[in-house]
Amino acid sequence: MVLTRRFLAGLAAGLLSLATAPAFAAPSEIRVDWATYNPLSLVLKDKKLLEKEFEGDKIGVRWVFSAGSNKALEFLNAGSIDIGSTAGAAALIARLNGNPIKAVGVFSRPEWTALVTRADSGVTKLADLKGKTVAVTRGTDPHIFLVRALDSVGLTERDVKLVLLQHADGKTALLRGDVDAWAGLDPIMAQAEVEDGAKLFFRKAEDNTWGVLNAREEFAEQNPQIVARVLKVYEEARQWALKNPDELKKLLMAETKLPEAVIAKQLERTDLTNDSTSIAATKETILAAGLALQKANVIESKADVKGGVEALIDTRFAVSAK
Repeated sequence: MVLTRRFLAGLAAGLLSLATAPAFAAPSEIRVDWATYNPLSLVLKDKKLLEKEFEGDKIGVRWVFSAGSNKALEFLNAGSIDIGSTAGAAALIARLNGNPIKAVGVFSRPEWTALVTRADSGVTKLADLKGKTVAVTRGTDPHIFLVRALDSVGLTERDVKLVLLQHADGKTALLRGDVDAWAGLDPIMAQAEVEDGAKLFFRKAEDNTWGVLNAREEFAEQNPQIVARVLKVYEEARQWALKNPDELKKLLMAETKLPEAVIAKQLERTDLTNDSTSIAATKETILAAGLALQKANVIESKADVKGGVEALIDTRFAVSAK
């Protein structure tokens, strides 16, 4: 992996600025999640990039699977992982609810969620959802996307019948006819679309919040240089992914056991051109989502959404690749 001189110089400067943090004993292990909605995590895991980075420090790496943002946030809150990948708006809700996390970097800018139905369901537009059953994983970007979509046509969660299921189970429930619609998530959504003829009847790319990397606040404060180095390795993975799209596709196919057409559909909706410093650019999108959720009473009216965004986003660790 060849990194630019400017990137390496920026990294060195960033690590130097973090060197004044209080000294703590280095951990013997870093616990990081991997997820099929985060293609870069699969690159890191498969190529053992983190293991190589910290081998000289005698710091091990433990990989934990996240089935959705909700699971990654549960693991972070419980201290089961140190760094986890989620949707930006999901991280905001967690932070407002007392989960002590910091969004420190970006892993993608995806259109990874849409509202999905079967061809025979009779659902063709948002207004058709009134009184219908909708599968959703609460606390994830698909859930947030659903709430905002309903609000755009004057509906709320109370106007539909939510069926709370993890993403894969939501897809199964839709295809089986147990629910009328599903707030989908790639690559499972792409699988339903390609293999089962499911219809994405409502899409709005700008209402998908960015994929962000979150660190436990305590871990970040005690190990700022480790967090910065994890982001450096993520940058290596991002550059590899951009240079090797066919190999990235094969890696995802091997890990997910999904066919090429499904993974191709997922990747065409996944923008990997933003480095970790784009975490600053996520503020506007996350704030817009937070305010929409507050309007829909998912977030309490008294909550300081703007303050929550400022508390969540931490730009100290990210280094530009440019």
